[in-house]
Amino acid sequence: MTLRRRLVLTIFLTGLAAAVGVLVTVALAFQRFEHESTWERANSFLGRVAGMYTDLLDRHATDPEQTTEFLRNLLLFEADTQLYLLAADGTVLARIGRTPLAPGFKVQLAPVQQAVAAADARRRAAYVMGDDPERMSTDTVIAARALTRAVIRPDIGAAGYLYLVCQKPPLPPGRLELFRSSLTGPALASVLAVVVLTSLLTMWIVNAVTRPLRVLSDEVTRAGRDGFEGMARAVDGAAPIPGDDEIARLRRGLQALLATLRTQWDQLRRLDHFRREGVSNLSHDLRSPLTATNACLETLETRWVDDPARSADRALLQVALRNTRNTARLVRSLGDLALLDEPTYRLDTTRLDVSEVVDDLALRFAERAAQQGVTIHCPHDPAAAMPSAAVDIELFERGLANLVDNALKFTPPGGRITLTAERIASPADGAPDEVQISVIDTGCGIPAEALPHLFDRFFQSRHSVAPAAGEGGKGLGLAIVQRIAELHGGRLSVRSHTAGSASAPGTTITLHLPAA
Repeated sequence: MTLRRRLVLTIFLTGLAAAVGVLVTVALAFQRFEHESTWERANSFLGRVAGMYTDLLDRHATDPEQTTEFLRNLLLFEADTQLYLLAADGTVLARIGRTPLAPGFKVQLAPVQQAVAAADARRRAAYVMGDDPERMSTDTVIAARALTRAVIRPDIGAAGYLYLVCQKPPLPPGRLELFRSSLTGPALASVLAVVVLTSLLTMWIVNAVTRPLRVLSDEVTRAGRDGFEGMARAVDGAAPIPGDDEIARLRRGLQALLATLRTQWDQLRRLDHFRREGVSNLSHDLRSPLTATNACLETLETRWVDDPARSADRALLQVALRNTRNTARLVRSLGDLALLDEPTYRLDTTRLDVSEVVDDLALRFAERAAQQGVTIHCPHDPAAAMPSAAVDIELFERGLANLVDNALKFTPPGGRITLTAERIASPADGAPDEVQISVIDTGCGIPAEALPHLFDRFFQSRHSVAPAAGEGGKGLGLAIVQRIAELHGGRLSVRSHTAGSASAPGTTITLHLPAA
């Protein structure tokens, strides 16, 4: 959910909660107002009756029916009010209602005494809720006054109570219609006006808050999409940001960060360019003297091959010649890596069946493998799909040759190297198929701790049984293959087991390329 929608939803829910709270508060306040006004009126009425007629208990003792009729006359025009004459223990002695009650029915005295205490204290807004003998399932507003008899001792307490129950009258049909017409008329128009005004105010607040955030989000998205070059253009073309709120300060901080990143990126790019150019120039300058040195050493070796007196010199000469050749290969590898790292380097791709390149490579290394006592095998499945891919033939052969050369280094005599090329269907719908070229050897394997760094430059695994010819023996061969795979939009994967593991020792390096 976007920030805009979250803000709208938050404001809407807050307004809804506030509206519900206001309605509940108004309803409770109106209910309390009704109760207080009803109690005030009832309490005043009982005060007048109790003050004017102090002999109600004596009247009831003399003539109960006449006392009941007298109470009804007192409330002739109060149809929603019931008046009771109670004994000291709460027993109903007389009442104006005609609903039959059980003989000896008693009213709960606690609310009655509370109402008497509130009336004597003359506290305002002190309404009391008590029993309605005719409707015991609900509480209603009550008022009460204590009654005494004419006795010598005034401290014997109340001899009875005058008890008034304010029943809530039902809403007349006419008033209900009046309420509906009021609600659907001015009240509804007022509600709609408030809703429209609130909606407009909400839209203005949301736009005012989210507009700078949307601009900031667009700038970050553009910088992420266009990279450092896009950052440079964004910083160069950015106008001064007005305001001093948090979002404006955040935008200015982002622009400062982009400017710093651009400066650092330019420095890194220049340093990287100098590095590649220096390595390339150094490689080019060293090739000529190394080639001349190698030629001189080979000439001396040819002259001394039949001279027994030069046997010791020939041994030293072979060491020098081997080191010169390794140095020449290392220099060439450094130059190749510098060339492949150039951002402007472009492949010259051709679509072909990579299994043919694998077969040619096996023939090229067959003689060297035979000299080491190693077998090279290239199995083919006639029914399998042709593993065709768009590759730069020269680079592709160079990468595979590095893999085979590396496998020959670490495969002992009697071992086996298997070269496979197959087309693998993608498990995801719509994704392109993949061509996998694997070089599988039965050598000593690679330790697990060395596998994550196998394709790092200048990393040398210490599991080799003996040094051999290759990319100078300085950890550049697999780094070059890794870069070749990246240029082709592919990747390298390795699976290896050393001696003593559950599986047979050996290493499998697979080149994954997009199928054509």
